[in-house]
Amino acid sequence: MMNKTAVCIISGGMDSALSAKMAQLEGYEIIALHFNYGQRTEAKELECFRKIALAVEASESYEIDLPFFEQIGASALTDKHIDVPTGGIEEGVPVTYVPFRNGIFLSIAAAVAEKHAAQALFIGVVEEDSSGYPDCRENYIEQMQDAINLGTKDETQLEIKMPLVALKKSQIVQKSLALHVPLEDTWSCYKSEEKACGLCDSCRLRLKGFKEAGLVDPISYDLL
Repeated sequence: MMNKTAVCIISGGMDSALSAKMAQLEGYEIIALHFNYGQRTEAKELECFRKIALAVEASESYEIDLPFFEQIGASALTDKHIDVPTGGIEEGVPVTYVPFRNGIFLSIAAAVAEKHAAQALFIGVVEEDSSGYPDCRENYIEQMQDAINLGTKDETQLEIKMPLVALKKSQIVQKSLALHVPLEDTWSCYKSEEKACGLCDSCRLRLKGFKEAGLVDPISYDLL
């Protein structure tokens, strides 16, 4: 039987860690892929990525630098002149949205997948309970899959898998614990690398997920 290979985009966060674990449990050989794009918590996310890649026994890891996101700016994650909001979940597309980030990530992941003759590409997007990012929509990812397969070799037939897209954060927490994902080695905070701020959108969503699951988050928070 031919080995199955999957490229897993792993940010260092809870969602992508679970997505990669699910790929491993489906029997895929894991190619772990991470992007350093000038985000505020770049060093912490990279540290978490390396731990997650080990946990899913990745056969190869790529750490790709994308410095142009800082040059573009336009997001509180990459532009230090824009404050990360801490007043609660924003309506509409929040200022932490990085322009077309997932589109760029998926394009690079497709190139890595083609190199390794991978059959699948896993991404931990969450549509229902996410921060309102347009590039996390299921129909958008499906369209990207079609475009990638049109723009690659005939023998490249990639399936983009998004196993968490319809889950709530509480379900992600519960499933992560059931599958022994090391949540203590994941990071969600947009602002801080030492202790999570507990106030940014991402921290609020994560804490809400743990609370609704009736569980305690294993990482440290500044205000808790």
